[in-house]
Amino acid sequence: MSLPPAAEIEPLDWAAWGTRYLFFTGKGGVGKTTTASAVAVALADAGQWTLLISTDPASNLDDVFGIRAGAEPTPIPGVAGLSVANLDPEQAAAAFKERAVAPYRGVLPDAAIASMEEQLSGACTLEVAAFNEFTAVLATPEAAAGYDHVIFDTAPTGHTLRLLTLPGAWSGYVSDHPAGASCLGPLAGLDQRQEQYAAAVTTLADPASTTLVLVTRAEGSALTEAARASTELAALGVANQRLIVNGLLQDPGDDRVARRFAERQTAALAGAPAALADLPVAGVALSAAEMTGVAALRRLVAGDTASATSAVGPADDPVAGGAPGPFGLPELIDALDDAGHGVVMTMGKGGVGKTTIAAALALALSERGHEVTLSTTDPAAHLTAALAGAEHPGLRIERIDPVAETARYAAEVFEAAAGLDAAGRALLEEDLRSPCTEEIAVFRAFARTVDAARKRVVVLDTAPTGHTLLLLDATQSYEREVKRSNAEVPAEVSGLLGRLRDPAFARMLVVTLPESTPVLEAERLQNDLIRAGIRPYGWIINAAMVATGSGHPTLAARAAAERRQIAAVAGVADRVWLVGWQPDPPVGRAGLSALADLPDPAAEPAPLLTGVR
Repeated sequence: MSLPPAAEIEPLDWAAWGTRYLFFTGKGGVGKTTTASAVAVALADAGQWTLLISTDPASNLDDVFGIRAGAEPTPIPGVAGLSVANLDPEQAAAAFKERAVAPYRGVLPDAAIASMEEQLSGACTLEVAAFNEFTAVLATPEAAAGYDHVIFDTAPTGHTLRLLTLPGAWSGYVSDHPAGASCLGPLAGLDQRQEQYAAAVTTLADPASTTLVLVTRAEGSALTEAARASTELAALGVANQRLIVNGLLQDPGDDRVARRFAERQTAALAGAPAALADLPVAGVALSAAEMTGVAALRRLVAGDTASATSAVGPADDPVAGGAPGPFGLPELIDALDDAGHGVVMTMGKGGVGKTTIAAALALALSERGHEVTLSTTDPAAHLTAALAGAEHPGLRIERIDPVAETARYAAEVFEAAAGLDAAGRALLEEDLRSPCTEEIAVFRAFARTVDAARKRVVVLDTAPTGHTLLLLDATQSYEREVKRSNAEVPAEVSGLLGRLRDPAFARMLVVTLPESTPVLEAERLQNDLIRAGIRPYGWIINAAMVATGSGHPTLAARAAAERRQIAAVAGVADRVWLVGWQPDPPVGRAGLSALADLPDPAAEPAPLLTGVR
């Protein structure tokens, strides 16, 4: 059983919610903040006192409503009964880190202090800090007194909930094992709030109190992520779930680009994971422009997209408007061709197209005579699907399997922790399932792959974050990891960071979409790399509607809105390349050639992009 096609998905009834608490979740860029905000406005307009809270460090609630909100509820002008709040997990994580480190300043050497700070700078600290922020609302009745509905923009991950429901998390394990893995340190600083967390988890699992709203788009990667979150959270008792498919184009008309857009959505829905098939599903129409301001949100709720559509004239043309950077990837491929051997890494959040970009670059460079290795550390491992049989004698395909590497690493850690009791082993097992631990586990295999770039071109889909690089660069931290796993330090690991910091050897490419959330997240990624001493070579803005020349009113208006995000990228990137939305999925030799703007003698010309290079 699959999801119905876009035309058959019922529109969302914005104000029909039977629970007090609503948690919106979904991968970056699917529109969960916009959807949560529109629901909040609809409920308030229906006479329900509503509080909308964001725990997203890249929150754009302020942009959506045109206000500056802090931790205290801020009333929204023009919407009686609606207040919003931004609970800043980065600020909470920074405060926790300082509380943990401060007693040791002036006592331990500076190198040890730097190591401690880096240990507490990762995603797991941020995740636990965010959980701490919103559990205070769930577990403290007075925190949301007077509100009929409390809406959370972002929900806790299954990993966080599993970690905090394990009895060992509240035992003496943390204090007795200070060399624990990635999430135990952050958790130790919050262990005075066990009752608060227990009450919050109970509320989350109560179907009479809470609805988990999975927001997705009609795209394969977004649907896969929604299914993963649904399965994980359902296994923990959070079973009252609804699915919202955002950005549906149900009126393509005669425009070629719009028809292909709608056809691709239908194909993605037909191939959706089975885990989503039994969920109540509703649809939200593709908005003609970015949803900012109460009036725009009310138009979305009313289903009035026509009045939000703006005409696109010559001044909005991407070339006439002075959009930065070239269209397509030929200039980038030329530069990589001239550089010769070395490593090229595509980095970015899931769903932005970094895998297809990596495959296109690798195929193009092998076509130019280079010996190329194309590899990935992405657990989803979409390289095979992206290549779809495309081959070249000079192209070698590899995969760093995070599951296998993590299992090998976990076995070594468990062998070193043989004396733990059952509770301690359960906690350690869950901790080893964290994203941070997985990064550390694949690090040695990653280093081996990078080492090969001394003699060939290595294109890597996904790389370690700046936090992981700094963590393993800190002598004390790395020694601790070695002691836990009883492993040797390979030479390729000890020299890795130096190679990645060498712009003549490594070129980091940040991939994003021309939308506000992916751009904000990509900027955070760049800042993380810069913190590790690595300056990205440039940014690739993928799937830009502005490059298609579509005359469909909604798509043309979206193209005009993209120009603001393109300008934002130009302000922070050293180099920018713009890749247009493809009328056909960018897979196989023909699809990847179109993405890289390479001639393919077997393919017909692509008239959709003619004249906009």
